[in-house]
Amino acid sequence: MSPTLEHEYLIELVRNRPSLVATLLAEVGVAVPAFDRARLGTCDFTNCRPTEYRADSVVLLDREGNPVRAVVLEVQRQYDKRKTWSWPVYLSTLRAIEECPVVLLVFCQDEKTAKDCAEPIDMGHPDWVLRPIVAGPRDIPRVTDIEQACDDAELTALSTIMYGDPQTPEGIEVLRTFVEAAALRPKGQPSYAQLVFALLPKFNLAQFGKEIGMEVTVEDAMVHPLIRECVEYGEAKGEAKGEAKAVLMILDGRNIQAPFEARRRILACTDQEALKTWINRALVVTSVDELFD
Repeated sequence: MSPTLEHEYLIELVRNRPSLVATLLAEVGVAVPAFDRARLGTCDFTNCRPTEYRADSVVLLDREGNPVRAVVLEVQRQYDKRKTWSWPVYLSTLRAIEECPVVLLVFCQDEKTAKDCAEPIDMGHPDWVLRPIVAGPRDIPRVTDIEQACDDAELTALSTIMYGDPQTPEGIEVLRTFVEAAALRPKGQPSYAQLVFALLPKFNLAQFGKEIGMEVTVEDAMVHPLIRECVEYGEAKGEAKGEAKAVLMILDGRNIQAPFEARRRILACTDQEALKTWINRALVVTSVDELFD
């Protein structure tokens, strides 16, 4: 099964800041030893047999150049019984490779999956029971402090994905914090706006602008962190026009299906003013047909 954005986003955040796993462990009440560096480790636990064992992510917490704890991070969108056989392999193999204590951290996006994944795994040997450490939605802190949001972009992005709901006052506060921090963050530092925007399909930037008293015009849309990062993302990928990709990303993010002909028309457009108009309309339309009216 090919990876999905819903599965990959936490792995991407940890790839950019490995110490995020230490934050998550602390949030679920697990003591983390003092460390001065967090780094990614190998995720490949294949042994000499043909079976391949590969974790989602591995982070090593170092002190004075030596690992003091290794963390296997697994992202589960649903419970998979087969993991009860592979997770112990990850831990034992990594423990032998790094010669340090190892912990299993399972991240789940819903409480039922979290409860199922937390079930103890009886290893068969007397008193040897693996109890996965599970972080579910309730374990992710709501980041609403602008100072914390500016200092910790990855945790803020995770908080926004979990709690950013323009339909509730609490969700609006989380979204407001994320947007304000994205605007304040120095250029060159990731805001994860494109990632967050894609994972909030019901998010309407224009409606959100009204909620916080911010009118979203064409010019505002082009300089707004959420839209700007869509544009820059397209340009960074070598796209001919980041604006065209931004139009499609906004539509996809709002769960509005664009037929093949519409996508081809958008990507073929060379009129900058038309593209800016489409970006503005993409924020509020309910169908692709309205985009071209």
